[in-house]
Amino acid sequence: MAFFSKLRERLTRSSSKIGEGLDGIVAEAPAAAPAAVEAPAATGLVGRLFGRAPSAVEEPRRALDDEMLEELEDMLVQADLGVDTALRVTANIAEGRMGRRVSATELKELLAAEIARIMAPVARPLPLYPRKPQVVLVVGVNGAGKTTTIGKLASQFRAAGKSVVIAAGDTFRAAAVEQLQVWGQRAGVPVMVAPQGSDPASLAYDAMVRAEADGADLLMIDTAGRLQNRQDLMEELAKIVRVIRKKDPEAPHNTLLVLDATTGQNALNQVETFRKLADVSGLVMTKLDGTARGGVLVALADRFGLPIHAIGVGEQIDDLDAFDAGDFARALVGLEDARA
Repeated sequence: MAFFSKLRERLTRSSSKIGEGLDGIVAEAPAAAPAAVEAPAATGLVGRLFGRAPSAVEEPRRALDDEMLEELEDMLVQADLGVDTALRVTANIAEGRMGRRVSATELKELLAAEIARIMAPVARPLPLYPRKPQVVLVVGVNGAGKTTTIGKLASQFRAAGKSVVIAAGDTFRAAAVEQLQVWGQRAGVPVMVAPQGSDPASLAYDAMVRAEADGADLLMIDTAGRLQNRQDLMEELAKIVRVIRKKDPEAPHNTLLVLDATTGQNALNQVETFRKLADVSGLVMTKLDGTARGGVLVALADRFGLPIHAIGVGEQIDDLDAFDAGDFARALVGLEDARA
């Protein structure tokens, strides 16, 4: 199954919310056209020229006016695009179209195009560098999906012919270490561990030494989940960065922030905090299959412009894939197919 099909099927809470919202905006026109008008029978040459079947049904339409734009703005804010992004998107949709009568499908097409325009610049795969090992530090709050994301990425890189080492830097949570070890066995990737409660910065340094000795292409370092209001945990993350830079001043070469889509607008605060502390270079959004808040990804792209390397829609290895702006935009607004 293509990833877009999976995304469309599993992003139902977000797509249904936005799609139904757009349907409702058009249907609730003050002087709406009839919701369904059966076209007169058209046969022979005329029917073939205009492509109209005898039972064709016209979509309702509504004039694009200030009242409709206000309803669209409100709906986009409720879908977690945020106020600033919602205002910008609606203004762009309105430009040159005020007074035009549009259907819900046309409105979805326009919205998808605007969302894709915002997100196209940030849809970039994780960059790979010739330097060995390339150190990828993975950060995020508790429960965001860091451990499974590392496992999936490591497995995918290994399948692409890259040699990978994983460092289980969440030394405080035995379950996280065990989970990484399972992924490591599945992917044929070594996982470095340390005794529970030991210094994760020391483990990260030792992992760099081993990865260099093994000639590994990538070293992926897991970290403990951190709440952005826990200063002690955030300082510990800063220590990991300082220690690995003693080994390689340019490391980490990538710092991935894993975000849980179900947190909605709180994801914006997480990005602000982790950027200051760990110089975040890119984002991975997980759990898009379990939320009606997929629109927050648009707000993140519009506000920060950080690369979105991958998105996740489930627990299986192929439920994490590279982010495609057009596919995501069309799935988010509830359109049925991907367009080139």
